[in-house]
Amino acid sequence: MAKKKNGWGKKQRAVIVAGVRTPFVKAFGKFLKLDTIDLSDIAVKSLLERTDLSHDEIDSIVWGGVIFPSLAPNIAREIALDLKLPASVEGMTCTRACASGLQAVTLAAAAIERGEADVVIAGGSDSTSNAPLNLPQKVVHALAPLAFGKAATPGDYLGVLAQMMPITDILPKMPKIAERTTGEVMGESAERMAKRNEISREDQDEFAARSHHRAAEAIASGRFDDEVTPVESPEGWVYADNIVRGDTSVEKLAKLRPVFAKDGTVTAGNASPLTDGAAAVLLMSEEKARALGYKPLAAFKSWSYVGVDPSDQLLIGPALAMPKALDRAGMELKDVSLVDMHEAFAAQVLSVTKALASKGFAEVRLGKSKPVGEIDDAIFNVHGGSLSIGHPFGATGARMVTTMANELSRTGAETALLGICAAGGLGAAAVLEAV
Repeated sequence: MAKKKNGWGKKQRAVIVAGVRTPFVKAFGKFLKLDTIDLSDIAVKSLLERTDLSHDEIDSIVWGGVIFPSLAPNIAREIALDLKLPASVEGMTCTRACASGLQAVTLAAAAIERGEADVVIAGGSDSTSNAPLNLPQKVVHALAPLAFGKAATPGDYLGVLAQMMPITDILPKMPKIAERTTGEVMGESAERMAKRNEISREDQDEFAARSHHRAAEAIASGRFDDEVTPVESPEGWVYADNIVRGDTSVEKLAKLRPVFAKDGTVTAGNASPLTDGAAAVLLMSEEKARALGYKPLAAFKSWSYVGVDPSDQLLIGPALAMPKALDRAGMELKDVSLVDMHEAFAAQVLSVTKALASKGFAEVRLGKSKPVGEIDDAIFNVHGGSLSIGHPFGATGARMVTTMANELSRTGAETALLGICAAGGLGAAAVLEAV
């Protein structure tokens, strides 16, 4: 029997039913032989098994990512095909740098709220371990005649070789996370933000240590059991995030050398590590969820995406996106039960929180007469964040949605404010509410 579909444009509420993710693993570790599609398949398959959802109910998959496999960039569709979902399950893949996972989830929510779909799987993934090494364009241009079969004589082949000299110009270069417009790597941007906003090394290390301690406590307490699925990799089983260091301390972190400037404060200890992983979220219309017997965890009150000048403060975006999401939800920061912010760097998080508490920032950047407010430490990143858990670029947003939706359902808290910085001078935010 064909599914009954809601009419186009029918207003309906999108709810989060469940979320599942792989453990987040340090790059070039136990997930080395699993690419971003493999990790995505594992997360979505586990989500379907845990929810016992009939595959015939799924309308589409929306997926986020940053590092795409060159031969199969539409990861969403590959997931549907790999898991042998009905051919009707369409898929699209999006990218918004580190906010890609959240973008995928809000795209799914928007489609449901417009009446375009009833059941959507959304999420994101990345495998830094399998990032492609691109050949210099000089090599691509020189080899084009060979690739298209237009080189026929020995002279043609010699001509190709001549174009590729000197050899040092054609060697693959290690990819780096640098801004195309400024040439600055993200860590250098974080270093500049630390100096500009007077964020000390000690404060950064204290925040990083707190992130590890809270993540370790969450793992030990079973807080992540509902969202993390074990993964069997060629290197053996992985049951939990393997970057978290519950035994770290400010003293240990203080011994690490700065990475991006000799007199700097940003270190490997107070920056998020390169990570492999995937996260998937199941969204439905509230009517469909209840008809199928599911208890919704949370819903979106609002979301916001903004841009800032990358040459100014590349990672300050959440300080603009979070107030905008609050405004759209008709709320103030003091009304929020939980705050969860992506921890690209401790310096970035502390710069954003300082901006939110600044009257001057509010007046100049937000057009407000008073500051957004200070975030209570007791409700802020209660289970750690990217500094400790890790940061597979495309998966982090979906991880945050899953963790906060579970926390709202588990604790009885009413709302959660999410904030994410992203490359290109982007900021993202969302407000979740309990259902």
